Amino acid sequence: MSEGVKGSMAYAVRIPAQLAVNVLFLWFAGVSSLSAWSYQDGTAPSAAAPATATVQVGVRPYFLVDAMQEGPLKNTLQACGESHFTTTDFSIGHRGAPLQFPEHTRESYIAAARMGAGIIECDVTFTKDKELVCRHAQCDLHTTTNIVATELGRKCRQPFQPAVYKADGTLASPASAMCCASDITLAEFKTLQGKMDASDRTATTPQQYLAGTATWRTELYARRGTLMTHRESIALFNNLNVKMMPELKAPEVAMPFAGFTQQDYARKLIQEYEDAGIPAKRVWPQSFDLNDVLFWVRETPAFGKQAVFLDERNPSSQFDHRNPDSYQPGMNDLVDQGVRIIAPPLWMLLDVSEGQVVPSAYARAASRAGLDIITWTLERSGPLTGGGGYYYQSMNGLNQDASDPQPGVIDSDADVFTVLDVLAREVGVKGVFSDWPGTVTYYANCMNL
Repeated sequence: MSEGVKGSMAYAVRIPAQLAVNVLFLWFAGVSSLSAWSYQDGTAPSAAAPATATVQVGVRPYFLVDAMQEGPLKNTLQACGESHFTTTDFSIGHRGAPLQFPEHTRESYIAAARMGAGIIECDVTFTKDKELVCRHAQCDLHTTTNIVATELGRKCRQPFQPAVYKADGTLASPASAMCCASDITLAEFKTLQGKMDASDRTATTPQQYLAGTATWRTELYARRGTLMTHRESIALFNNLNVKMMPELKAPEVAMPFAGFTQQDYARKLIQEYEDAGIPAKRVWPQSFDLNDVLFWVRETPAFGKQAVFLDERNPSSQFDHRNPDSYQPGMNDLVDQGVRIIAPPLWMLLDVSEGQVVPSAYARAASRAGLDIITWTLERSGPLTGGGGYYYQSMNGLNQDASDPQPGVIDSDADVFTVLDVLAREVGVKGVFSDWPGTVTYYANCMNL
């Protein structure tokens, strides 16, 4: 989801447990409907079709609960382990279910829906012929598809270049490539196959370059990776009876692109929902560019009232999530401009006090201003025994409060549920993006969200 950052989370399992996961995925079928966010006008998005089947969250939530320290939260989560799980809008499929499935593919989206994600994200960019497709970035085809191993690789902005080694065998320059959706037509795009997002910078062949998947992910479900247009994602999500959260990705070409302006781009995203007959209340368009959000607020108000401002103002001399005076624009300024929903990374919403995870000043300021909050991204950081990196930086010692330094508190995969609990009960977030939605679905059902 993030422009630069928005990695995955995993865990070690014994072979029989993994086989159980595989069997469960064969049993998945359809989704049902549970909660929806309510807004100031009293409306609540609802699915267009009735519930069809029970959700399967798989074994991962149980693994995490078992690893938790004894206490009330663990007891609550254990007690609902045999519950009938249902789809919830609190659980948002981030690029589908990319912890184990190639992101932004049909297979990844279906897996997310089967794990109970009530809302699923299509990151939107465009091809050479200005058709909208689902990709996390305009220029990520070299790591998320097989393009460098096909004839289309010659059309890439930067075709594959092998790694170069010195005479002593040490690496002189890493392998590289840059392939953009805007380098190829839609017809060409549809010939590609999605893969796990990874590359091997030591590679000397295109085939080697396509490897490199992190050990805490898997290639088990990467044999099929069906790429999708934005229109196709709309049809699929509608058939899956889930709601939709498209993100207008920042162009990596000069705009206008062959006469295609930024406003044309933002307008076309909305138009494809209108063409498909999807009610605005089932769609949350999102962007890191506040200008896109304000355009939707002005030009397409039915969709604009659910437009999401993705806030990734990283720590700097100008921005400190602990200091509301540094927010430019401020929370009230955003509300005055018509923004109703803000979505920062989860670390911005949390801090540590007396050894406990607590809401941050940023979270309190957003709530006081009346903004609804969603956040990203759980299950994307690799094993949390190492502190979780970027997404947990306000809780793992990487971004300490200089006025009140606290030791890091993130050291176990089970901390996912601790963080999730504070986000839900104390911050009051309306939804959580996850690379493995079953975990969030499990929590939301246990807590009746």
